[in-house]
Amino acid sequence: MILILQEHVHAGTPAFVSIMEYLSRRPGVSVRAQEIKGAQQTLTELYLIGDTATLDREEIADLPGVEQVVRVSREYRIVGRHQDDFRPSGFEYNGVTFSQDSFELFPGLCAVDNREHVDRTFAALAVQGLRCARMGAYKPRTSPYAFQGHGAACLPFVFESAGRHGVRVIAMEITHEKHIQEINDALSAVGQPTGVMLQVGTRNTQNFELLKAIGRQHEFPVLLKRGFGISLEESLNAAEYLASEGNQRVVFCLRGVKTSLGDPHRNLVDFAHVPVVKRLTRMPVGVDPSHSVGRRDVGPDGIEDIHHAAAQGVIAGANLVLVDFHPAPAKALVDGPQALTLEELPLFVEDMQIAREAYLKRRAAHERARLPVQETALADTES
Repeated sequence: MILILQEHVHAGTPAFVSIMEYLSRRPGVSVRAQEIKGAQQTLTELYLIGDTATLDREEIADLPGVEQVVRVSREYRIVGRHQDDFRPSGFEYNGVTFSQDSFELFPGLCAVDNREHVDRTFAALAVQGLRCARMGAYKPRTSPYAFQGHGAACLPFVFESAGRHGVRVIAMEITHEKHIQEINDALSAVGQPTGVMLQVGTRNTQNFELLKAIGRQHEFPVLLKRGFGISLEESLNAAEYLASEGNQRVVFCLRGVKTSLGDPHRNLVDFAHVPVVKRLTRMPVGVDPSHSVGRRDVGPDGIEDIHHAAAQGVIAGANLVLVDFHPAPAKALVDGPQALTLEELPLFVEDMQIAREAYLKRRAAHERARLPVQETALADTES
């Protein structure tokens, strides 16, 4: 059960103390309080854990200071979308809104290799009016001899270049708790010119101690990739790990699942799960066509598979597209064969805009189709 308190009720206020005293008298029930900071207001939510089935919902709803009571209908109680749960989805970070209605492109380098390529990439994004990018400083690799990323050494010039070109948010994978502090220190050292969304890679989706550490910090939002070898339910519970530690600013990213049934693609594209995740949770949903497809094959229609896969996700309602671009893919230190070139960026942006407009038109058509049914139901109720 979740208790959403009124705006003026927070830790230390008489109403909050009274509610906590009431709950302390209920055996088998523990309470965890979290402050939820939105664009306009900060609300306190109480998460009741344990034997909540015996609690009287109406009695709790009548307590002074309680705005809404939500019965938890899913295991992922914080990020889940529950019955009669009208809490808004999404968040704002560094001037960019991420929600189940927003749409952003995150093109960029899978792995930072040098200053020139970073600057050329950000400059190309600026020409297209894009505010977000991907940039990999820390790279987990299957082989211990493969390039692991430049790490903290590249952060200052990446952040400085992003700020100079107007990039507001960089999705950057981390693999260790210490990377959070390194990113924070580098941003402070260069004057906070941009923002960072911490990315949890597919290999770390069940690295529970890392998830807890990322969840405990509230400075950076999180882009959580689905685990490539686990169920969707298990990956959604990974998002719950983040939220249960206090960080609810989470974007869930589909990136394909590992199976030979996906051949010849690198992974089996799972973008049909975009509306599923949006239905089950309140998280914005992203897609990563580069790591799903993993190659630059072109179909007989002249369109690359990566474009097709990305469009599938967007036309299904994806709120974010994470995609590899590189000034010289043949020289890329990581995943060069799947990277698109900067010359192809304008076409990719146009293609995704077409897919997004198609999704919005589809949604509007379905809304119009539902309207007569809703009006008929309302008329029957009034009569």
